[in-house]
Amino acid sequence: MEAANTNLQNEVINLIANLKNYIKIPVGISNKHVHLTQEDYDILFPNEPLQMKKKLNQGDDFASDKLVTLIGPKGSMEKVRILGPCRRYSQIELSMTDARALGINAPIRLSGNIEATPGITIRSPHAELYLEKGVIIAKRHIHVQTDDARLLGLHSGQNVVVKIESPERTAYLDDCEIRIGDDFSLEMHIDTDEGNAVGASNDSIAHIVDILR
Repeated sequence: MEAANTNLQNEVINLIANLKNYIKIPVGISNKHVHLTQEDYDILFPNEPLQMKKKLNQGDDFASDKLVTLIGPKGSMEKVRILGPCRRYSQIELSMTDARALGINAPIRLSGNIEATPGITIRSPHAELYLEKGVIIAKRHIHVQTDDARLLGLHSGQNVVVKIESPERTAYLDDCEIRIGDDFSLEMHIDTDEGNAVGASNDSIAHIVDILR
């Protein structure tokens, strides 16, 4: 009887220790988009409040009703959506395919890390604005709520390997960074290039299979 209890306890301990491997993580595929400071937004859309079109899953983020044109050395892209609310910094998130089409050598960075990044011109129906920096290709990452991260034994800045399941292109992606916040909801973010490469959709599920560091 004691041996059976010991085996059960060991199984429970092992299950808790590896709980993160069993959690189903929703996959969100991010299209190109723009974040703006209030000052930059007011230049592009004077006297037009930023209105919500669709609530997003993280914190108070939302897709707004405002669209802009991005202009690079090699071309332009129209109808790129601004996300709200306004931030402390202006930032443009592109896929690698988008960046190459615009002629911009954008680095892979986490959101907010915009030092020494390329600039871009943004045009609205009212004005044109040149940003000296702020263009990035967003590093793939997983948003985890603070209490959930504690339960799963995850820490901000960890890089993990995930398995994304799809009917014909199930794949493993490494260097996926953990981001933790009180107002986060569990969700993995990849861009359209990554989503197409692994055959993912916004209904796809990811699993953590290993922790790199």
